[in-house]
Amino acid sequence: MDQEGPPPVFSASAELEDDHLRVVVTGEVDMATADTMFQTALREPADRVTLDLRGVTFFDSAAIHAVVRLAQQLPGALVVLPSRQVARVLEIAGLGDQAWLRPA
Repeated sequence: MDQEGPPPVFSASAELEDDHLRVVVTGEVDMATADTMFQTALREPADRVTLDLRGVTFFDSAAIHAVVRLAQQLPGALVVLPSRQVARVLEIAGLGDQAWLRPA
């Protein structure tokens, strides 16, 4: 019997190694959690920031806005690794060709 339970609805954790901050986000990023994702990505000063969204299952307009704001605040330093769902939402929003977005 699996006793681990369901995955968390939302989590954001950051790990700084040298000048590279890796932010891992899982679950649902929406109006209630997008600012936490945004603040986590800016928590530590870093030359490079990887926003790992491969564990994200839901991504709304507030989440899109947070990622666009991060891209503006971290020009040339941000890399976003999307889940399939995130990649689809960003594509629909017209952001599928951004330099900071890596293929899903």
